[in-house]
Amino acid sequence: MADERLTILIAARDEEARIGTTVADLQRLFPGVEVIVADDGSRDSTAHVAASVGARVLRLPHRGKGQALTLAEHEAAPGRLLLCDADLRGDLTPLTEADGDLVVAAFVRRQGGGFGLAKGAARRLIALAAGVTPREPLSGQRVLSADARAACFPVAAGFGVETRMTVDAVRAGLELREVDLDLEHSATGRDLAGFVHRARQLRDLLLAFGPQSTNHRGLRLPLVGWLVGLGEPRVAPIALLGLADDVWSGEERGFCAHLRSGRTTGVLKLAGIPLYALLRTRSLSGALLVALAANVVNQLDTRPGRALKAFVLASLALRGGHRRARTVAVLLATYDLREMVMLGDSGSNALGAVLGFSSVERFSRRQRWSAIAALAGLTLLGERRSLGTLIEQSSPFRELDALGRQKA
Repeated sequence: MADERLTILIAARDEEARIGTTVADLQRLFPGVEVIVADDGSRDSTAHVAASVGARVLRLPHRGKGQALTLAEHEAAPGRLLLCDADLRGDLTPLTEADGDLVVAAFVRRQGGGFGLAKGAARRLIALAAGVTPREPLSGQRVLSADARAACFPVAAGFGVETRMTVDAVRAGLELREVDLDLEHSATGRDLAGFVHRARQLRDLLLAFGPQSTNHRGLRLPLVGWLVGLGEPRVAPIALLGLADDVWSGEERGFCAHLRSGRTTGVLKLAGIPLYALLRTRSLSGALLVALAANVVNQLDTRPGRALKAFVLASLALRGGHRRARTVAVLLATYDLREMVMLGDSGSNALGAVLGFSSVERFSRRQRWSAIAALAGLTLLGERRSLGTLIEQSSPFRELDALGRQKA
């Protein structure tokens, strides 16, 4: 293992007081090894300080620890990785010298902390998912072999990164090892800031073990669109069909690709959504309108926030109810646009179905068939050319589409 190339990755946010010393110590311990600091939207001089002591710095919008590490890993040379917290003090060389695919530092001295809820939850989740119970499920100091790197990246979002990384490595049949080290870091205490931090940890831990997908930037994000089904129970079955497609779908995209492939989750949606809509509306036009609306909104969900914006605008134009669905959409948009979560087929299909059912209730027979013709045209256009590409090529749609979205 010693001859494998090593790269050090650090995710940092608002660490200007500590990052310089951390990077300098790592450079002393590992001479010639590249240190990449992923600055996760710091509001201070973290990036400047890290660059001034020789680190390679990626200046990123604030998304979360896991997202920052994933983007840093994209920039790292092939080989092993050493992950390290920005405020660490101590010698990490024993980690790089130990055998194992995923080698994790276990702190020999307890520092700060709360009541152990986050760590206990992490241990239980790992035990349930992988059948092992590590001592330090949340330790950010870890070495990944090339095999572990391939199995674990892209890593889970936010503070779920370490816990899910352990599960992914063990499920891949790789060796997990913990090494006792005398390390120090700035642990959170039993104050308001500390409890808020641990609440975020718990949230991210739970999301890391739910449905996941990879977005256009290569970030692995939690799929939360099923929340639309909770807000609008009448579209809950459609949200479930979309969730099945999120979790078990293959590479197929579009009607034709799914029909050619035969038994896919996409075909299940193609049949299941109009059948459910037919049962609800008792009319062919209602079934077609709901199914096509669900599909068109789903076709738009190729960039953060796009489908949510389309839903909100369409729901306002229809002047229907939609209050609960619109509230869910607005709440999700904040996180979707910041690439902390993904809507997925579950959410986009469900939001489209909300619009479809509302249209069935409000439109006359002639209006229904006019809407069906328009949505069918958009569907066919989407089969031949991406609706997202057309939006990006057309102003002012391009400006509205980009509003609130992160660029880096």
